[in-house]
Amino acid sequence: GVTRLLLTRIPFFKEIIVSSFSCDSCSWSNTEIQSAGRIQEQGVRYTLAVTSRQDMNREVVKTDCASARIPELDFEIPAFSQKGVLTTLEGIIDRAVAGLEQDQPARRATDQEVARKIDEFVGKLRQLKEVNSPFTFILDDPSGNSFVENPRAPQRDEALLVTRYRRSPQQCAQLGLEGEEVDAKPPDAAEDLRDEVLQFNTNCPECNAPASTNMKLVQIPHFKEVIIMATNCDSCGHRTNEVKSGGAIEPQGTRITLRITDPSDMTRDILKSETCSVEIPELEFELGMGALGGKFTTLEGLLKDIRDLVEKNPFTLGDSSTPSRTGKLQEFIGKLQDVKGKAQAHFIMDDPAGNSYLQNVYAPEEDPELSVQRYERTFEQNEELGLNDMRTEGYEPEAASGR
Repeated sequence: GVTRLLLTRIPFFKEIIVSSFSCDSCSWSNTEIQSAGRIQEQGVRYTLAVTSRQDMNREVVKTDCASARIPELDFEIPAFSQKGVLTTLEGIIDRAVAGLEQDQPARRATDQEVARKIDEFVGKLRQLKEVNSPFTFILDDPSGNSFVENPRAPQRDEALLVTRYRRSPQQCAQLGLEGEEVDAKPPDAAEDLRDEVLQFNTNCPECNAPASTNMKLVQIPHFKEVIIMATNCDSCGHRTNEVKSGGAIEPQGTRITLRITDPSDMTRDILKSETCSVEIPELEFELGMGALGGKFTTLEGLLKDIRDLVEKNPFTLGDSSTPSRTGKLQEFIGKLQDVKGKAQAHFIMDDPAGNSYLQNVYAPEEDPELSVQRYERTFEQNEELGLNDMRTEGYEPEAASGR
């Protein structure tokens, strides 16, 4: 076939390139337009109130990135779904009708209901060309290079509303303008840390071979930020994970009590800090602070870690244990397994630093099975946290006089 190009100027608009293709073999023809200028500083939206048959003859320039809508029919031609075209409003509707009818024979053979609905909609589009009732035509182009003719130019057209607007970041990305947005705010360093997994070199705690530790800043809903660290050794296969609080020590300690009544409670998220102790009164069990370290897991995962802590200790269930102690611990493991399944029990987390968390599945509403108590720390608890001798102000003048 043959493609012809024409550089032309539309009055009261700008220069465009019209390309026309025709094929002598099958008589197929096609026309496209491209803007001869650059992308405009602002996007443009044309809103035309169509009230007469003459409005259907208005010239329309629709670029690739422009979308066209007719709200009365809830009809839209999305951006980048058609090539740019120089036509009339009637031509826009004819092109939409041709696109909808293209696959109708196949639809009638496979899905008659869908084909019938499309036929009804095509009929409504064709009725629009008769302008039996007024309707609205909206042409929205983020590049600012589309156009709807004003036949009364240079006078104002009461039926045509032209609106200029600032492009959104998503529209700039579609047009490939991300790097040209000079007003874009620089990325926040803290936001980058939340979206990035940091890695640093360390040694394996088991075999002392070089290993790497991954670190990620995570925001826990309705709580605070925590730092999750995971180490994986390729030499011996040792794996460990640890959780650190991303904030300061709270002014008050926290005592969290959960009444376990259903197996679904096992799926609650838990953040156990290094300073948190765990207690299950029904089993006469207490896990002191520092044991198991900091963990971010589920209630079932924490109970599994407690079981592993008991089973893997050679002085409790290993060769070094006594028969009487072994029997008691086996009984305890059985009761712990019942808690994970059907038995009701109370699970208590006591953290003087206030940095532990147990998920409230009803959040932001109150959980009837969960209670959180705030309390003032004792002198001994402040001593364990190193807060009694901590001074953050007033030390510089004393240090200077001491010298």
